[in-house]
Amino acid sequence: MGTLMVPASGLVYLDANSLIYTVEKHPVYGSLLQPLWQAAQAKTIEAVSSDLLLMEVLVGPLKNGNIPLLRTYEQALSGTDVRLLPITQPILRRAAQLRAATKLKTPDAVHAATALETGCALFISNDVGFRGVPHLPLVILDDLLTP
Repeated sequence: MGTLMVPASGLVYLDANSLIYTVEKHPVYGSLLQPLWQAAQAKTIEAVSSDLLLMEVLVGPLKNGNIPLLRTYEQALSGTDVRLLPITQPILRRAAQLRAATKLKTPDAVHAATALETGCALFISNDVGFRGVPHLPLVILDDLLTP
């Protein structure tokens, strides 16, 4: 199994599955993400995502009526580990361009556009659909599992 290499500094973007793996303590992906959280706690990088992340991670606990998990997500996103970035008109314009040029669905286009517009040094996901986004500094977690 490989290791997640985080940049020495800068913004590191997380899509929803990265936060879900961490909060829900996924046995494989949760440990893969440890270098990210260590770097964020050491303040060498800043973990960021779109405001959209809040909606995405709350859906599962709301569907299942899992109030403790809902509170855990709320607490994780109100702390200092992840900074949520606002969805601005320039981000929406770039997301529209990405939707027109790739096979990304709207939420993923918003995530990719947010990362690109804010100059993120790394984008962490497990969604191979992001491979089609030019200039996105992407790491797919599953790629780290293959020798």
